[in-house]
Amino acid sequence: MNDVKLIINSLEENIEKVIVGKKDSIRLIIIALLCQGHVLIEDIPGVGKTTLVSALAKSLDLTFRRIQFTPDVLPSDITGFSMYNFKTGELEYHPGMVMGQVILADEINRTSPKTQSSLLEVMEEGQVTVDGKTYPLPQPFIVLATQNPVEYIGTFPLPEAQLDRFFLKVTIGYPSKREEMHILSRFQYGSPLNSLQSVASKDQILKLQKLTREVKVADSIRDYITSLVGMTRDHPDLTLGASPRGSLFLMKASQAHALLDGRNYVIPDDVQRMVIPVLAHRLILKPEIRLKEMTPERILRSIINSVHVPIGDFHYG
Repeated sequence: MNDVKLIINSLEENIEKVIVGKKDSIRLIIIALLCQGHVLIEDIPGVGKTTLVSALAKSLDLTFRRIQFTPDVLPSDITGFSMYNFKTGELEYHPGMVMGQVILADEINRTSPKTQSSLLEVMEEGQVTVDGKTYPLPQPFIVLATQNPVEYIGTFPLPEAQLDRFFLKVTIGYPSKREEMHILSRFQYGSPLNSLQSVASKDQILKLQKLTREVKVADSIRDYITSLVGMTRDHPDLTLGASPRGSLFLMKASQAHALLDGRNYVIPDDVQRMVIPVLAHRLILKPEIRLKEMTPERILRSIINSVHVPIGDFHYG
């Protein structure tokens, strides 16, 4: 556990050299990385979405690819394509932009649904299929997509199937006045991103992912998770609740949260902390409920307060 804390602390501190005052957002992204999940970063322009992803990529000794999504980006640009080689008489695969380990899908909602769907296999199975042949992606692998929630002209909202592939959603928000002053001071003579060095290797990340999977989950915790998710499916204010994938991702996120807290077993507090980041973007409100300014986050908080919290010994999974 000491090695785990050392790696995680080094990673967080390195990213915080660039991103000021957003420790919770940084930790959520690290949790997704440990769970082999993907992240949707949704916030207004200028709060540091792209900078946060770039800082993570530079902190990891992994290959980084940035894809700037626009309406003219094609699926083959993402996944790659095959071209006939006249010398060998065979089709040769030319890798697409997704062939990396840390992928920044910048402004993902600015590309067409057809191009968005090219990421479905990538995010679910860690591979691409071109002309009937499958190519695995290098591991560890994570997609971090950004989008602006307040701009609708020239955008294509992500469909539910695409949203459900994201392990969790992160928002950054405005900094406080003190934090903004630190930002001005830190960036006055240049960006600290330019001098950022990697602090975690591929082997270290793979080891942390393995340790995350080994964190114990007691039967009572699994029952708690399924009860919470089940409540979203029967909620009168929701058209669509969370799928079984939501339950699975909530369990995995709770395992990672426990590991970062220095435990090898999950407790109810781990689950409660991860409910909103993991489930909120999977819920669809009824139209009349939106008019009342109700949000998925508020509904999830009411569900957390209404579901019985298990007690007992959680050391055995």
